[in-house]
Amino acid sequence: MLTAPRTTRDTMNADQNPTQDVSILIVEDEQDLLELLRYNLDREGYQVTTAASGEDGLKLVRTQRPDLILLDLMLPQMDGLEVCRTLKTRQTTAAIPVIMLTAKGEEADIVRGLELGADDYVTKPFSPRVLMARINAVLRRRETEGAPDAGRVIEAGSVSIDRDRHEVRVHGETVLLTATEFKLLALLASKPGRVFTRQQIIESIHDGFAAVTDRSVDVQVVALRKKLGDGGQAIETVRGVGYRFRE
Repeated sequence: MLTAPRTTRDTMNADQNPTQDVSILIVEDEQDLLELLRYNLDREGYQVTTAASGEDGLKLVRTQRPDLILLDLMLPQMDGLEVCRTLKTRQTTAAIPVIMLTAKGEEADIVRGLELGADDYVTKPFSPRVLMARINAVLRRRETEGAPDAGRVIEAGSVSIDRDRHEVRVHGETVLLTATEFKLLALLASKPGRVFTRQQIIESIHDGFAAVTDRSVDVQVVALRKKLGDGGQAIETVRGVGYRFRE
């Protein structure tokens, strides 16, 4: 099922309602929950588009580029993990933030979702207020990435990180990273030699809201190292503490 975008508070201008130009795609097959999510997002002034299957969600992303996606894990046919994997492996959609919604709360599910590039993970049942806080936190991080002081290029050995273009190169070759992997790399490389604890990493790239464990940070580092090839050797493990980028 596809539905056209809906907006509310049409009489408010952009200064009064900064969410008015922000579009959110909900991919959820439970009709009651979908309507509840749409109602709360409409009330906050977001532009809302909905899809009841993973396939329909991907079709909408091709024609409309949402600012954020709420993605249910347990979808018919193509599940949320496969949808997330597809989004994060396409260069045109890899940077779109994804918040996964699911009734599963085991650590393995959380790690898997984050490993695929999800920006946050919310387990059902959840408070609409908590979900709105998570959405706002993810969108704030996205705005911060586009701030003037985040636009400089970081050169670290064979690795080049352009935060303005959201682009990473190793030996001059482009490396496609998920939004979470990019934030993790930029954080470590921005201060070579400094040790970041796992908790500091969680607070920095997830604003402390995400249901993230120390184990999930380790999984993200392993995935990042693999994608960077020999450039990943610059990410060092400080046993019992966390990680640092070699000076």
